[in-house]
Amino acid sequence: MLNERNLKDLLYHEFARIGKSLSSPKRLEILDILSQGPKSVESLSKATTMSVANVSQHLQTLAHSRLVKFQKQGNYVIYDLTDETISNFLNSLHILSEKQFVQVQQIKQEFLNTHLGMDRVLLSELHDRMDKGEVILLDVRPKEEYEKAHIPGAISIPIEELRDKLSSLPTNCDVVAYCRGPYCLMSVEAVELLKAKGINAYRLESSVQGWHQFQAN
Repeated sequence: MLNERNLKDLLYHEFARIGKSLSSPKRLEILDILSQGPKSVESLSKATTMSVANVSQHLQTLAHSRLVKFQKQGNYVIYDLTDETISNFLNSLHILSEKQFVQVQQIKQEFLNTHLGMDRVLLSELHDRMDKGEVILLDVRPKEEYEKAHIPGAISIPIEELRDKLSSLPTNCDVVAYCRGPYCLMSVEAVELLKAKGINAYRLESSVQGWHQFQAN
């Protein structure tokens, strides 16, 4: 029969399994990418600049902790998060790390300083301007991420297609671009490209998950 001490030891042993699987920076990056939508091993390899073999090894560790699941689609193995709670946990981890570690704040500040001339839009401002029809919201993530979830009213133009589709954008209103959140550079690239073509463009730092949290508050 279990006593209180045995029960706690067993519980914290299970909790530690999650902690151990999150101890790798690359595994955290993989989870962040999967929070945007399902991905093949090959796609994860390209996004993380790791070999397919290394990505597969990290995925096995995450699967062992039941943080990811997979299914076969033809010749590909597609991975996804096992639960939306994991996305919420990752967001909390980002907030906590930025609060606790000055290094995270410095890295973010260095990034912001590099793109100091890039105007940003807050979620509250975006909501108002979209209601008034003053801006076009551009989702520059891969198409499959947009199809899984996107900010309502957003138009999908993946960053690699943007240059060829600039002529399809109206010229009588501003453009706001977003991607996977504050640490993603796709929206930065999009804004720089749009501005180079004379289009008033702004960057939304938040992600789809941030939008949902904003709407819930």
